[in-house]
Amino acid sequence: MELVGATNPRQRQVLFLLVLLGVSRAVSEPKRFSVVEEIERGSFVANVAKTLGLEVGELSDRRSRIVFKGNKEYLQLNRRTGDLLLTEKLDREELCGPADPCVLPFKILLENPFQILPAELSVLDINDHSPVFLETEMLLKISESTSPGTVFQLESGKDLDVGSNSIQNYTISPNSLFHIQIRDSSEGKRYPELVLDETLDREEQSEVTLTLTAVDGGVPPRSGTAQVRILVVDINDNAPVFAQLRYEVQIPENSSIGSKIVTVSATDLDAGNYGEISYAFLHASENTRKLFHLKRELGELYLREKVDFESAQSYTINIQAVDGGGLSAECTVIIQVIDLNDNPPEVTISSFTSPIPENSPETVVAVFSVSDLDSGENGKIVCSIQDDLPFVLKPSIENFYTLVTEGALDREYKAEYNITITVMDLGSPRLKSEYNLTVLISDVNDNPPMFSERTYKVCLQENNSPALHIGSVSASDRDSGINAKVTYSLLPPEPDDLPLFSYISINSDNGYLYALRSLDYEAIQAFQFTVRAADGGSPSLSSQVLVQIVVQDENDNSPFVLYPLQNGTAPCNDLVPRTAEPGYLVTKVVAVDRDRGQNSWLSYQLLKATDPGLFTLWAHNGEIRTVRSISDRDAMKQTLVVLVKDNGQPSLSTMATLNVLLVDGFSEPYAKLPGASKEEVPTDSLTTYLIISLTTVSFLFLLSVIIFIVIHLWKKKKNSTDIKHFTSNNHFPGHLVNISRTGTLSHSYQYEVCLASDSGASEFKFLKPIIPTLPTSDGNKYSVENSA
Repeated sequence: MELVGATNPRQRQVLFLLVLLGVSRAVSEPKRFSVVEEIERGSFVANVAKTLGLEVGELSDRRSRIVFKGNKEYLQLNRRTGDLLLTEKLDREELCGPADPCVLPFKILLENPFQILPAELSVLDINDHSPVFLETEMLLKISESTSPGTVFQLESGKDLDVGSNSIQNYTISPNSLFHIQIRDSSEGKRYPELVLDETLDREEQSEVTLTLTAVDGGVPPRSGTAQVRILVVDINDNAPVFAQLRYEVQIPENSSIGSKIVTVSATDLDAGNYGEISYAFLHASENTRKLFHLKRELGELYLREKVDFESAQSYTINIQAVDGGGLSAECTVIIQVIDLNDNPPEVTISSFTSPIPENSPETVVAVFSVSDLDSGENGKIVCSIQDDLPFVLKPSIENFYTLVTEGALDREYKAEYNITITVMDLGSPRLKSEYNLTVLISDVNDNPPMFSERTYKVCLQENNSPALHIGSVSASDRDSGINAKVTYSLLPPEPDDLPLFSYISINSDNGYLYALRSLDYEAIQAFQFTVRAADGGSPSLSSQVLVQIVVQDENDNSPFVLYPLQNGTAPCNDLVPRTAEPGYLVTKVVAVDRDRGQNSWLSYQLLKATDPGLFTLWAHNGEIRTVRSISDRDAMKQTLVVLVKDNGQPSLSTMATLNVLLVDGFSEPYAKLPGASKEEVPTDSLTTYLIISLTTVSFLFLLSVIIFIVIHLWKKKKNSTDIKHFTSNNHFPGHLVNISRTGTLSHSYQYEVCLASDSGASEFKFLKPIIPTLPTSDGNKYSVENSA
């Protein structure tokens, strides 16, 4: 604690001493309360709030409580009213015995802020016990030669009450021989003595019987009686004499029952019956007679029951020696009980708080006191807990301790602490006690949900059924209860992205993902979105994860023949000079497949031909070449039917039909076709028709390609998503055409068809792309490029 205003260490020391003296003075002056014994349970004692000068509400706010030593609960504090009430009927004699006043110390504990106020409960005596004599008949032997005025000691009465309610006076039945006088002891007790008024004459009266009455000072007074029997004996002129008037002995509290404590000894100079001495207790309490036994003939004092240092540290016993003539002497035996370490320390929990929030700063978990009934080193206590705990013990005043956290705790690291409070005394051997506390740590929402993976990838076959479960995401939260309940949601997409909520939904409870509609691989191959996981704490914590959806291709598109164009009109004609050598490239069937991977690998097969032995079709690239030299017997028009088939499962195919015209030269007019008009067609007209036809076909082809590209671009803009291409790394079969970036055609394509001359022969230089070309065999060039 820093002392405000202290400018140097010396000033701080002085201020600290003054504060300490003030606190010590305040602590040394306990608040005093009183109550009369035997009043009913629940009786009002006092108002604590008024006594302490506090508002009534402060007792509840500061979590006040009453703490008695040894876990006793004599009083109960009503925090709402501040009233102090009895929890049980009190018996002063049971609580304090002969001690006066009867004071029960206790503590008023205020937890917030922490303060301990000492207090005392004084139990006031009422006259609820009558005086009693432990011996209902006393025997006195008095010699007839005893002179008047001689005093004889009588057994005193016992009254459990104290003060004015204890015995105040003794009376004896009316007679002419004796009267009673009262002797006050230094302890404040009153003893009766019998005084001889007249000389006794044994021959006249050998025995006198009187009634002794003890009267207390209560209102109304109570009394008790005993008989005094007096035997008149012959003259005895020597009284017994003790060897010591005071005997002091020490016994350990674990002394065994029946052990001899001390032997008192007295002598008498008389002989015969007058010299015989007997010993007896004088003014001994009932407790003394219960604990000790005196042999009357020998004067030996024995232990009858176990003694306990914590109950009484010493005993004072008066012993009377009486000879046969009735003369007596007395001595005092003082027995000191030696304390042994036979009581383990005790822990009394006054306040305990559990559970405590994990993010709490330094917090008082428990307030407790320690005590040991032993004394000296046997009663000194050392208190400790385990070393590996985030808790510390702080001593307070009068053996009170507080158990405090060292700082904020982490429930996710450890949710429960078992704390063992060990108290050990310094006696020999040392005794210890242990008290176990279980402190629970309550959860605070300090951990966001964590996904099991950094990103999720979900593969989905195209043409799926709507509302199909396609995968799931999973997040866990280290918190507990509602703080660990995770809910899932989709984050809204960017303005330019897909309309995500029309494609995907998520189950908010378990993170299951569902496709809301059927997806088309040819329209969208992949897209991604963000899933948010939020817990139920307050405030809620959340985390996000990226989910990638990959649409997998199905073989749902048949190959599409780009050339020759199959538009329902007459198939276009390719011209081949009759002078063509074997291996001459006649034309090339160009086809594409909108599918991907092996579903788009195409192969070509010649199904039908006018002359099957004249032409061959390359299965992997669709090139049609001559097999042999053309003869005059070969028909001018050759019709070829080509089957284009993909490699999907199941395989899809398309047929293309093309006509090949065998001509003598590109400069001559078309030869007559079978089934044509028998009239001669002028050569110039035929050439003109041929050029017009080729130009028209090329224009229509380019127009269809451009329209296809425009439609595809429009669809892409509508979808507005980032499409990622996942290229298969599978081995590409040698007999198929790869239509990926390595030569396979996919999506929209643009082509340019033109005529070219080579070695005097007319050929088609076809499929010249708008962007860079790829080299082909025989000096011809072609390329296919995805316009996407």
